[in-house]
Order: sequence, then structure tokens, then C-alpha cells
Amino acid sequence: MKPAPFTYYRPTSLEDAAQRLRDGADDGALILAGGQSLVPMMALRVAYATELIDLNALDGLDRPRVEGDSLVIPTLTRHATFHDARAAPAPLGDLLACVAAHIAHYPIRQRGTFGGSLSHADPSSEWCLVTATLDGTVCLLSADGPREVAARDWSDGPMSTTRDPDEILTEVRLPLPEASASWGFYEFNRRAGDFALGMALCVIDLQDDRITAARIGIGGIEDHPRRLPEAEAALIGRAFDAAAMAAAAEAAMRAVDPMEDATTSAEYRRDLTGTVITRALEAARLRTLALADPA
Repeated sequence: MKPAPFTYYRPTSLEDAAQRLRDGADDGALILAGGQSLVPMMALRVAYATELIDLNALDGLDRPRVEGDSLVIPTLTRHATFHDARAAPAPLGDLLACVAAHIAHYPIRQRGTFGGSLSHADPSSEWCLVTATLDGTVCLLSADGPREVAARDWSDGPMSTTRDPDEILTEVRLPLPEASASWGFYEFNRRAGDFALGMALCVIDLQDDRITAARIGIGGIEDHPRRLPEAEAALIGRAFDAAAMAAAAEAAMRAVDPMEDATTSAEYRRDLTGTVITRALEAARLRTLALADPA
């Protein structure tokens, strides 16, 4: 199939794009970033746009930068940017490089964007999981001016966000973890490149061999990625060992409200929650041991 007819507009600035979106949002105007989700949906006619406002000609929207204690990721930053761990300071750069390698397939990563992924808000979005786990901030722009949304308030359901129809996602800000932090990521899917049935990300801080802070997030399990404070609480003050990881996994399995579909039951996703969290924590523990004994 082919898309229904639409108007194509190339703005001269973000402000121009915001005004154009304000003028056409009620009639179906949409923003085009990477287009790796929107364009196929339009071709299948499950999404309709009366006008596409293409941001790709605008300068300065495709390279991450450090500002203070945050990594700023402009909306057109391609997934493939993070193939290189040097795109962000360690350990965040290494974390993002690992996660990026799990997003879809290589050609899609060359075009797909960080901002487009967050705007699409798929429950299995790796970047949505990263932003939620790190308590990032989503920055928006409309004709009325800028607005910021905390990651925990961004998604209000599958494929749905709290962005107003006339707002453009301009950038995402991720706090930089401590240099000594350990992290782990694990994703399960049936085939490489498929949407994840479940995934987990953790960032762990230790002092005197005890866990002093923990961030644990899950994606693909519920209708949007989020942190699991119950699993985090099960780790605080404990040694980073198998017993602590098992306690976190058990707490997570009790806390989640899993999705269910024709091929995957809620109970399967509940069990998978424990698996992906355990394996993400195991990966973080291996990095902790490597930092303690570099040889």
C-alpha cells in the first residue's frame, strides 16, 4: 500500500516548525524525525498525516553534548550515534552503546532517532527504558514556548505520551551516573531485531562492598517502561551477591502488572521479569568485579 496524500513542509527553525504544527495539529499535521515507525504506519494506512513537518534539514539537532551533570540528546540524534561509546562520558557511553546494539537492525539504527523513539513510546522501546531508569527529562517546544516533562510522567500508556499535539520533542536530558557506577542491561526477544518481550536496565552504586543506590527499570513487560522501586529497595544496604539479586527479582515479579497478548500471557511476562532483572544485575556485578580487579 501507499500513504494517503499529504503536504510536505520543511521548516527553517524549530520555532517555525512549532508554529506550523500549531496551525495544523488539529487537522492531522505530524512531525517527521527518523520516520522508521511513522512512515511504515502511513504506508499501511494505520497512521494518517495531512502534513509532514520534516525536521531533518535543521542544524544542531543530531549530536549529543554534555551540559553540567547531564547528557543532552537532541531529537534527531540517530540510534547509530551511540554505536561509539565515546558519544557520552563513561560509564554512560558504554551503557548507551550496549543498548543501541539491541535496537531493531543496523539499517534502521542509521536513520531512527532518539526523539522519535520516545515520541512513538512503544512499551519495548530501549530508549524509553533508558530515559525512565535514569530519571531523564523530556524537553518540548510549542508556539507558546518550552516545557519539560519528567521521564516518570512521559508515558501514559502504550504508544501514548503526555505530549500535547502541538508540541515538538526537542531534546532529552539524561543525568550522568557516577564514574564508579556499575550497570547491566539484558533484553529477551525471540529473534535478534524483534521487539523485546522483556528487558531490564540497572545502575548500581556501591560503597564498602554494600549497595548504596540502585536504579532498576523494566521494559516490554508493562504498557510502558518504568523504574521498580520495590526491586531497588530490596538491594539497598546489602552485599551485591546472588541472594540480593534473587530478592530484587522476587520483589519485581510481585510489583509488575504485565501486559498480555495473543502469543504471550501475563504470567509468562511476570516470570520473564525475574529473569531479565537477574541477568541485568549479573552483568552489573561482573562490571563491579572488573572495576575492583582490572587485571
